[in-house]
Amino acid sequence: MSFCLLVSTYTLPPDKLARAIEYARARNRLYFIAVAYGIAVLVALLYAEVAPRYRDWVDRVTRVRFLQAYLFAFLLLLTIDLLELPVGMRYHWLAVKYGQSIQPWGSWLSDWAIGECLNLAVGGLLVWLFYCIVRRSPRRWWFYGWLGAIPLIVFAVFIYPLAVDPLFYTYTPLSKTHPEVVAQIEKVTGRAGLDIPRERIFEMNASSKLKSINALVTGVGASKRVVVWDNTLRTMTTAQTLFVFGHEMGHYVMHHIWIGIGLSVLGLLVGLYATYYILGRLGARVDDFASLPALLLAMALFDFVSTPLDNAISRMKEHDADVYGLEVIHGIVADPRQAASEAFQIMGEIALADPSPSPFIEFWLYSHPSISSRVRFASEYDPWQAGRRPKYMPF
Repeated sequence: MSFCLLVSTYTLPPDKLARAIEYARARNRLYFIAVAYGIAVLVALLYAEVAPRYRDWVDRVTRVRFLQAYLFAFLLLLTIDLLELPVGMRYHWLAVKYGQSIQPWGSWLSDWAIGECLNLAVGGLLVWLFYCIVRRSPRRWWFYGWLGAIPLIVFAVFIYPLAVDPLFYTYTPLSKTHPEVVAQIEKVTGRAGLDIPRERIFEMNASSKLKSINALVTGVGASKRVVVWDNTLRTMTTAQTLFVFGHEMGHYVMHHIWIGIGLSVLGLLVGLYATYYILGRLGARVDDFASLPALLLAMALFDFVSTPLDNAISRMKEHDADVYGLEVIHGIVADPRQAASEAFQIMGEIALADPSPSPFIEFWLYSHPSISSRVRFASEYDPWQAGRRPKYMPF
């Protein structure tokens, strides 16, 4: 008789442990360098008066306000993104060096160019709308701009996986490649009360660029769909894959997407008002295109200082999704605790997760609980054995 011991502690062999610690330190260091560099870029643009030069040029080119906004946004945002491109390249270099990405530089730069075109197209429209609001309401632009941003945020959250991700990855009906997994996923979605036909359950070829593991449920109404990354299917058993999927489905069922949107909207309101207040105290004009670098700088500073709070909330949601994932597969897989703890161990090994991150780094940068704490929790969570009622499932 053979059996598998329950994984209760996240461990790495000595060589991989050293590499994980090295990668974590390099990545964490790069984060703070990137923030400082991004702020320095905006300060330099303000000091060099680049935005006024661009504004004056577009004024000479056309008197049509809409075209002025698009031209100005194109020039300024492209300048910022080109100046920050070395940071993005450094992130990719690290990912390749430590085995998180296999994407060649040509493919990476192609993806960057596609993303840049999308950002510039949307950015020009947003800049035009924003300055229309500022001119119409110089004292309440922060509030009306916030109201106008709400539908855009909601639209972006739901349209991105449906319209943008397919520009970078290929989606194949999972029933064509892993019909046996589709049958099991349907059992899990049935428990959650989600009606997602199998023709909207897809496999994404993440392995063409990445090593990481994931799955997701996205969309609303008729656009609801399941996406499982091919890396997940290749490196995990069906039971482990079902836990990963159950976790991600938990975010959807527990309305974490909507909660995240609500928190983003609230944070945007605070950030816009803080920006309005600070620029007002400095006597800066906001109704001029040339004020955009100052606005971006204020928002970047707010985003940085709010990072720990955002991540603390995210860690709570991720833990709840872990609980949901364990409960929703109970009775479908033989041992949910084993499936979950092994899945976390595999994810940690692939991602080179640091088993013992410093409390400060975990507080500031971790959007998920550490892998070590997740393995420990998964191995211990068993309300059925203790006769307690599960938190989310009725059985």
